[in-house]
Amino acid sequence: MKKKIAFLKMSGSGNDFVMIDNRRGTFPKSVSAWAKRLCHRQEGVGADGLLLLEKSRTADFRMVYFNADGSRASMCGNGARCMAWFAHEVGAAGTESRFETDAGLVEANVRDHVAEITLGEAHDYRPNLLLKAAGRIWPVALVNTGVPHAVVFVPRIETVDVVKVGRELRFHRVFGSAGTNVNFVQRIDSHTLKVRTYERGVEGETLACGTGVVASAVAASLKGWVQSPVRCQTAGGDTLHVDFQAHPGDPRKPASCLSLRGPVRVAFKGEVHA
Repeated sequence: MKKKIAFLKMSGSGNDFVMIDNRRGTFPKSVSAWAKRLCHRQEGVGADGLLLLEKSRTADFRMVYFNADGSRASMCGNGARCMAWFAHEVGAAGTESRFETDAGLVEANVRDHVAEITLGEAHDYRPNLLLKAAGRIWPVALVNTGVPHAVVFVPRIETVDVVKVGRELRFHRVFGSAGTNVNFVQRIDSHTLKVRTYERGVEGETLACGTGVVASAVAASLKGWVQSPVRCQTAGGDTLHVDFQAHPGDPRKPASCLSLRGPVRVAFKGEVHA
């Protein structure tokens, strides 16, 4: 007889995830294949990624994240916010928690359906890249906020073909074989940005990207466009709030004390058979 695995479908500002409590270690070992199956929009639950809640010896719990294509990722900002809420919901943590990710420790605070996470430091900042894609040259900055992000500065975000340009930049040779996520950023005022993201592992535009808006805010600050705190308007319509301490002139640590705050929502719950 096949066993039943309970799940929760959640959204973090449009980034959607399949959430599974795996503290007992009962989820199948072939996680990559299951991630592709569960995240499939037509034949599965449908999501940008799969998140497993697991036990930790050094923190309240551990978050394990797989992209929709089955690849494992070190970090997901909106996924981490959903995980903080989910862990509180299933009794694995309180409203405040500290948990492991492949990118390091994350601290979180949950109040009703708003979740805030505090990350470590941004690193590997590379500004002033001029890269060719879709027949033109784009001004790009690269910064890692748990995963690598290219930040592309544009005057009008609505006119950008995010999928076409994003895909070409995502696989650009300058980013190596692993590639990068790609964010298109428009300045609204000194504390507000519009951000659209092509996500690696999803291989398309998502309605929001947590680590992407953090990277966008940091890169825009170092460019002189904005000052912390920064409101990032996402494609899904939510506004994510980013706070940080910028370190101009230090490419190894361009920003620290990174935090990301925004809404999380439960779409539905169900069971899958394994």
